Amino acid sequence: METHSFSVLSYLRKGKLDKLGKAPIYLRITVNGLRAEFSTKRKIRPEKWCSVKGRVKGSNSKTKALNHYIDELETKAYNVHSKLVTKKKPFNAELIKSKLLNKEQIHKTLLAIYDEHNNQIKQLIGLDYSYGAYRRHIRTRNLLAAFIKKEYKLADLFVKEVDLKFINRFHHFLKTKKIGNQNTITKYVVNFKKIMRIAFANNWVNKDPFYHWKAQWKKVEREALTETELCTMIEREFSIKRLEQVRDVFVFCCFTGLAYVDVQKLSDNHIVLRMDGARWIKINRSKTDSRSNIPLLPVAEEILEKYQAYSKTSDTDLLLPVISNQKTNAFLKEIAILCKIEKNLTFHLARHTFATTVTLANGIPIESVSKMLGHQSLKTTQIYAKVIDKKLSEDMHILRGKYQYLK
Repeated sequence: METHSFSVLSYLRKGKLDKLGKAPIYLRITVNGLRAEFSTKRKIRPEKWCSVKGRVKGSNSKTKALNHYIDELETKAYNVHSKLVTKKKPFNAELIKSKLLNKEQIHKTLLAIYDEHNNQIKQLIGLDYSYGAYRRHIRTRNLLAAFIKKEYKLADLFVKEVDLKFINRFHHFLKTKKIGNQNTITKYVVNFKKIMRIAFANNWVNKDPFYHWKAQWKKVEREALTETELCTMIEREFSIKRLEQVRDVFVFCCFTGLAYVDVQKLSDNHIVLRMDGARWIKINRSKTDSRSNIPLLPVAEEILEKYQAYSKTSDTDLLLPVISNQKTNAFLKEIAILCKIEKNLTFHLARHTFATTVTLANGIPIESVSKMLGHQSLKTTQIYAKVIDKKLSEDMHILRGKYQYLK
């Protein structure tokens, strides 16, 4: 059971004497070293106050009535504390003070806000959010819960208690958990930042604790298959059907630029026949809901034709046999070994390959590539252009070596 330090103290504010020389009596509540205090609306002369007992000196009727009033206030404070502990609800000194004064404000807790946010996302999966986005927020919420339990010995925390120090400590906690690289850790903190922005927008916190926090992203070189590697994979024959299917779906995305979540939901509804007889994919990206318009290249057409029987016999109208992302990436590791590709082959590499090797490297304008990828900003597509520039620089370096004899 979680333990709290709790105390109640009645004291005299001798520095706030009125014109009659009387000082106000205050009640101080302390929880885990943090204080909240308020005036009892009663005053007496300093010489009549016993600081040891925290009561008024004397035994006349007025003194007894005043001391009885202070007794009742302190008893109420202890009762409120006892009820909160029994119900296992999070509390602080401010909450107990609010309950005593019948001025209870909205004291939202961090994990309760996050749970509400995640429940809303769950209801919008397939509409405004992907299942992956929902899972990422569930993971962030659970990591926050583990952090609060470890560092604060609490089941939850008042959102008003979140400050920059809390954010930095959470960031450090994620590093010690070894849950991923720097960018993965930063993504978790950015997810948490969204929750605090919601709290700030709803006036549940007085200021945004992330105001002075800056995300630290590490630049990652985006790999893509070369034309030779792509051809090797296409021409490779597999005796194991599951590897062949994973290869086909991966190659299909190398020639369409579709992300895993989008090829997973690809159906006849997304194939459009143009006036010139060409077939196009028209699909809204699950990640951003932006539109992707992609002409089907011959390799992609052949793969769709190969799996016509699958789309007709399956219970759904899906066009390709896409298995789970985890299994797909595991099988891609096997395919990389068999094809002697010395790269970290993951499914997202297909999208990179489409952007670089298949399109930009073959002279397709970056604006057209951006539209096919469904990018909302040309800056995102320019990352792939940098990969092409780097490759061009490496090729020219080799060329210079060939013609050095002319010097």
